[in-house]
Amino acid sequence: MAILKDDEILLESGTNEIQILRFTIDDVLYGINVAKVRQITIPSPVKFMPHTHEAVEGIFKPRDEVITVINLPRFLDCPNYEPKDKDMFILTGFNKMTVAFRVHTVEGLSRISWKDIQKPDTTINGGNDGVATGIAQCGDELVTILDFERIVAEIAPETSIKISEIDELGHRERSDKPVLIAEDSILLSHMIKESLSKAGYVNLRMFPNGHDLWEFLAECKRENSLEENVALIVTDIEMPQMDGHRLTKLVKDDPALKHIPLIIFSSLISEEMRVKGKQLGANEQLSKPEIGRLVNVMDALLARSEDARAKAVKK
Repeated sequence: MAILKDDEILLESGTNEIQILRFTIDDVLYGINVAKVRQITIPSPVKFMPHTHEAVEGIFKPRDEVITVINLPRFLDCPNYEPKDKDMFILTGFNKMTVAFRVHTVEGLSRISWKDIQKPDTTINGGNDGVATGIAQCGDELVTILDFERIVAEIAPETSIKISEIDELGHRERSDKPVLIAEDSILLSHMIKESLSKAGYVNLRMFPNGHDLWEFLAECKRENSLEENVALIVTDIEMPQMDGHRLTKLVKDDPALKHIPLIIFSSLISEEMRVKGKQLGANEQLSKPEIGRLVNVMDALLARSEDARAKAVKK
């Protein structure tokens, strides 16, 4: 198996850069964040599993791990989806899962800024439920960045955010504390908002990326209205324009903002990412889809922040 070397995937924290692994399906260029990639390998024999989504080829077992294989050409409704000897498997790791995706070719790596990734027009992206999370300019080429979380959630909904976890928390008091949330996936943004609202957090402001949230914070600073507009920030990592690590760095490096509790809520949380987030000053880091745990952490951070404010007033 070909394994990506550490020096090929590590980027300095908070630089707003991303490395993309470029691959093709029917000669169309697609991309995936290298942070999601565990291995690239030639296809192995796949055992068929009945009663699964049509895009699920089955399973295979490299070493001691059983891994589900998704036929990405078939999921994308490409005519040439039948497995071929020259295909490749991209083994991914996110949301605490390992999934293999069949693709036709692997082209190489590109390192770019999140500023060079634009949100696709909903007209050509199948509306709000499209599986393209961004269009990247890599040199002279346009690369479609696929929303792999969205793909897996459609195939296996039980792996995504479960609003039922909120019911397990029992009765909760209503909170009007202003919470800012940066999440580029329209599907996940809707699910997070619905879950947190059900948990009693009714003063939520959603942003499609870190840049827009940062611009809102800057406006609040200019108007001297931070206290009434933000009590806590929740951010994804992967987002066009500005990623969550860059947003975290900007917030925690700013004397007027660094006291605001900030939670990184991402499918990419790993030991390496946890170290990065801690270095940047994130108060907590949670892996999707742990929405119930997110609520508990929000409760704790807001209570701690309120206590600190009360002590400061007494002084």
